[in-house]
Amino acid sequence: MAYLDENFLLHSATARRLFHEVAKGQPIIDYHSHLSPREIAGNRRWADLTDIWLGGDHYKWRLLRANGVAEDLITGHATPREKFQAWAATVPFTLRNPSHHWAHLELQRYFGIDLLLSPATAEAIWQQANAKLAEPDFCAQGLLKRFDVRMVGTTDDPAESLDDHHAIAAAGLATRVLPTFRPDKALMVDQPAALAMWLAKLEAVAGRSISHLADLLAALQTRHDDFHAAGGRLSDHGLSRCPALECSDAAAALIFAKARGGQAATAEDTERFAFYLMVFFGQLDAARGWTKQLHLGAFRNTNSLMHARLGPDTGYDTIGDVPQGASLVRYLDALSRREALPKMVLYNLNPADNYLFAALAGAFQDGSVAGKIQFGAGWWFLDQKNGIELQLDALSATGLLSRFVGMLTDSRSFLSFPRHEYFRRVLANLLGGEAERGELPDDFETLASLVRSVCFDNARGYFGCGE
Repeated sequence: MAYLDENFLLHSATARRLFHEVAKGQPIIDYHSHLSPREIAGNRRWADLTDIWLGGDHYKWRLLRANGVAEDLITGHATPREKFQAWAATVPFTLRNPSHHWAHLELQRYFGIDLLLSPATAEAIWQQANAKLAEPDFCAQGLLKRFDVRMVGTTDDPAESLDDHHAIAAAGLATRVLPTFRPDKALMVDQPAALAMWLAKLEAVAGRSISHLADLLAALQTRHDDFHAAGGRLSDHGLSRCPALECSDAAAALIFAKARGGQAATAEDTERFAFYLMVFFGQLDAARGWTKQLHLGAFRNTNSLMHARLGPDTGYDTIGDVPQGASLVRYLDALSRREALPKMVLYNLNPADNYLFAALAGAFQDGSVAGKIQFGAGWWFLDQKNGIELQLDALSATGLLSRFVGMLTDSRSFLSFPRHEYFRRVLANLLGGEAERGELPDDFETLASLVRSVCFDNARGYFGCGE
């Protein structure tokens, strides 16, 4: 069998039919990504293969470091060609890492290149890919069109301008590019200097001064309204775990006042304040009919030396082992008691929490929306074949796979859309194999309906987009 041929990951006749006849042609709703709205608005083009393929991709950076490549050839001042050569020399060592699959899928789908990347093929691939990059439709908006991306959810700080989103909307792009409200920096009462800098930006975009807690809440409400007017229908929070200590209005006001005055909150008060704001954010989302996303369980910036040198999101985060269950239950229950539980997608980073998250989602379904609380797709270190299968198994065993909203890229790269194809192949293989073993009905249209739902239809209905 040829490597990465048309039947890659498809190990039964039914799996091949489900993918080629059903899943392959479905449009994409990429409801959570880190694509830059500025790059979309400006219809970015890329100077060379290194620029589009290696710039900002900390998945690849981690593998380069693991292969003994010097930092100058990763994030340093080496030339683009030298950095690409270092990656070409590393790829043969990535066998069984999902990056070997992803890298070659990207070469095939974007550049029409079937060669295996190695030092021997590097020059030919460099020349052929760079020639493709020069073609008129090889640009940010052109790639969205090529992969039939109906919606992209970017990840946006409420203290940042939405001007790029307004420009995209005015341009009439076929892909809806919608902002996602990510207010994590509002929780920084333990870092008063950083909080003050962020609040100054929030004051500017919200058009109001922020001295007291009431001012902060009003400014966040204003920005939530602004995001809604710009088409936003999702929020997102990246937390090591949900805060678990409840907090009164008066206590939250005092904690904020002290931080505004330069006094760092204690760990306990930081958690109390975070709980207070997270309940407030949940109420905002519920009132507007939004979907809240919770990304839980990462240990971030673990290498303090390299964080000081390179900053965040450079490949020094990892899977955390913080207990998640009790605090997540307390948060969801707090919103439920207030009748302010929005639609929600729960993502875990530690696979040990799969069944915890999947079963917990079922405890907060209320019959108002099919699949209201979702156990989210395999995230970050888990968005590979084994992680996807584990997530699908846990979801299927405890809930309704048929209501799942499917895959996302969670990526900063415009070369990541084949992640949807990868997921669809895994899904089709899982269902096809079970049907042929008699574990699912051998009814192609029933299986095809499930595949269409998970690949596109559920997300379109759940998020109200993608028409």
